[in-house]
Amino acid sequence: MKLPEWTFHEEEQLTQVKISMSGPLRWVNSYLWRGETGVVIVDPGPRSNQTEEEWRVVWNKLSISPQEITDIVLTHHHPDHYGLAGWMQEQTGASVWMSQRAHQEAEFMWGKAAEINHVLPAYFRSHGMTEKWAEQLLPHLESFDPQVTPSPIVQYVKEGDFEVGGRRFQVFETFGHAPGHLSFYEVDRELILCGDAVLPQISPNISLLPGSDPEPLLHFMQGLDELGALSVRKAFPGHRHPMKSFRERVSSLKIHHEERLNQMERMIGEQPQTAFEVCIALFGEKFGIHQMRFAMAETLAHLQELVRQGRVDLIPISEQGRKHPLYVYVINTKDNP
Repeated sequence: MKLPEWTFHEEEQLTQVKISMSGPLRWVNSYLWRGETGVVIVDPGPRSNQTEEEWRVVWNKLSISPQEITDIVLTHHHPDHYGLAGWMQEQTGASVWMSQRAHQEAEFMWGKAAEINHVLPAYFRSHGMTEKWAEQLLPHLESFDPQVTPSPIVQYVKEGDFEVGGRRFQVFETFGHAPGHLSFYEVDRELILCGDAVLPQISPNISLLPGSDPEPLLHFMQGLDELGALSVRKAFPGHRHPMKSFRERVSSLKIHHEERLNQMERMIGEQPQTAFEVCIALFGEKFGIHQMRFAMAETLAHLQELVRQGRVDLIPISEQGRKHPLYVYVINTKDNP
């Protein structure tokens, strides 16, 4: 596939634009439409020389001048959705919209006072990650900085009604995949721009990060309940292809995570384990640091939910030569006789 690639969905009056990204997903979905006052772009993608050129191609082929772009709407703060917003704002003068919580998370990850690049490796080490992997985290995390530079000047979107580009949406703010994630539901057309809150074929990553959402899996499941109650004829996700069986997909994601919780509980019932040991048993090690970071953070999110439910306990173990305790998960025999 040669990117960019775009598809006009006539019934929804929406253009899906595939913009390059690294990793197995290969592309992120951006969406655009032309309103009476200008063009709206949702989730422009990560910043690189390649993606900048891809957008120039799109604008040229679709007869859009940068000055016609009035609004850039962001579902969440992850680089593959947020990254180009600042650059595109410089090119167009457009307003950039996101939730206040998502903006806080962007500052937490990449702001001037951000410490996550150093805090996360130490956190993963305390949960058993070996040095082979932990030493790769700092350069990996620093590699995202060019993808999100410059930072956009943003305006905040709240839950409720939001009108942009001549279209009126109901906005739903959910957590789990990303704090402050926004989904945009257009009642008349029964369509939803759901970002990464619900994805076809793949499960959105649920990450527990120190200093961020302390209960990401719980909040993700609550968000699925809220979104799953909507009457959706067609959903436009951040990755893969638009889907019509939205409610069925929500249900399958909930089942997947319940099964994963039960699987982890059985593993810990056999013997106490660190989060990294659980992670390796579930996902293996035959991938790069990007996927390992996702796998480890998702494992921790599920284990935290087991702790919250009282099904397992988290205990610190002091080891000779370690500056900080090693954390181990054990079955809660008091509540699980």
